[in-house]
Amino acid sequence: MKKTDTAVRFTLRRVLCFALCAALLCMGLAACGSDKKELKIGIIQYMSHPSLDNCYNGVIEALKALDVPYTVDRQIGSSTSAGSDCSTFAQNMVAGSCDMIIAIATPAATAAYAAMAGTDIPLIFCAVSDPVTAELVSDMDAPGGNCTGTSDVLDLDAQVSLIRAMQPEAKKIGVLYTTSEQNSVSQLARLKDICAPLGITVEASGVQNAADIPAAATALAGKVDCLNNFTDNNVVENLTVELDAANAAKIPVYGSEIEQVSGGCLAAMSIDYVALGKTTGNMAVRVLQGASPATMPVETISEATPVINTDVVATLGLTVPAEFANADTVTTTE
Repeated sequence: MKKTDTAVRFTLRRVLCFALCAALLCMGLAACGSDKKELKIGIIQYMSHPSLDNCYNGVIEALKALDVPYTVDRQIGSSTSAGSDCSTFAQNMVAGSCDMIIAIATPAATAAYAAMAGTDIPLIFCAVSDPVTAELVSDMDAPGGNCTGTSDVLDLDAQVSLIRAMQPEAKKIGVLYTTSEQNSVSQLARLKDICAPLGITVEASGVQNAADIPAAATALAGKVDCLNNFTDNNVVENLTVELDAANAAKIPVYGSEIEQVSGGCLAAMSIDYVALGKTTGNMAVRVLQGASPATMPVETISEATPVINTDVVATLGLTVPAEFANADTVTTTE
């Protein structure tokens, strides 16, 4: 009987011991799960206009896939001092030990890249048309550093085809661009190369800031058959000024995405900037989970969708060509 009691007590002690160990293990695992570091993600947006706002919305949607707590510090440059604003934002984010910086548009990305030099903070850029020329990456397929992201390179061949279809007699395309925007400079060179064999002249007018746009747009609109926009942030933010000059000259403006067409441009081979932002955000998630930016190729949104503003078609007395009869259509929003 005593041996039996002793055996029972021993067995109970073992059961209690195992139960206690299991409880402690569960508590430890729970503690680890609740003690995950909260990530600090800085987002620098060059300025606020619909295209870049759509990029931001796409990024935020993709970041929801993170399985750890995180906070987002979004900073947006002003229309009058966006370049210097972005430099200040980037320096503050580096000083504040952000775990990652996401930069929307080329000037924001170059400012962040300069600020993060010498640190291990990864930079993911969004809507940078030519990241190699901007010296953000060594190669589109193998960035080589702590920086990668997405490109909004335009399908300019398709854009020129759209212009020729809408205006078969057009011989001069005007381009208003910001001289300090590297993407605009490289896109202008590509556009000239495409148009030259077609017998189309590209008349370009460079501006430095918003104050230069009214006079430049008026002068340019008076000597071309149409105006064509790139993804030039300064020009896009001042689209109404450009449209006023074009309307006075009774010529159309071709945009680079649907928001510009809704704003009053005639048509565009449109990029989906929300989708571009989501792609950027997905890349950011992968890097935060351990992937290396150095070997993560720059991604692009290659699909361009034709969009036509039916209000502008009617105002200018144009006809939608048969090859674009199934294009997406919008009306002008005020």
